[in-house]
Amino acid sequence: MSPRPAAKQSAPRLTADDWTKAALEAIARGGLAAVAVEPLAAGLGATKGSFYWHFANRDALIEAALQRWETHLTDGVIALVEAEPDPLARIRLLIGTVIENTARPRADSIELGMLATADHPHVAPVLARVTERRIAYTAGLFEALGLNSTEAHHRALFAVSAYLGHAQLTHAAPQTVPTDATHRRAYVDRLVEILTAP
Repeated sequence: MSPRPAAKQSAPRLTADDWTKAALEAIARGGLAAVAVEPLAAGLGATKGSFYWHFANRDALIEAALQRWETHLTDGVIALVEAEPDPLARIRLLIGTVIENTARPRADSIELGMLATADHPHVAPVLARVTERRIAYTAGLFEALGLNSTEAHHRALFAVSAYLGHAQLTHAAPQTVPTDATHRRAYVDRLVEILTAP
């Protein structure tokens, strides 16, 4: 009696989350223009039918990807920082975390991809909301150190600007920024010292 052929393994069913992760990776590689259904499907080993099971169209995927970006790179960072009880340590943790994120090519490329398409009708409101939230949250950290609201807001602007500038430099001229963990820590320490000086 000949052995029965092995059962064909079916590919795992993709989730909406799989598609949004793939969309963010595409943004990191080539900006919003790189979010196209057929190449994403090919990269995931899926069909366009799988895409349309989860999303009505490309715009719906972009909106979901933007929501994922906001949740992971803003809400997630805030939740991490809020777990630290000391106000100065919170500022140090926030700045250290976001600067460390720029050392990960995918993370800073997504951020820069969003900024490069800031006038896109889907990106603009999300980017504005995220930026305002980041500045307001950071200002609250400085207020917790005893600064008045105007000064806290100014320092929050400095901090967010320093992060975005660092991300841009990491992408465009990586040799200009600290590349190893020891130098990044020293850089973060100095940045925190400047931002929190009396």
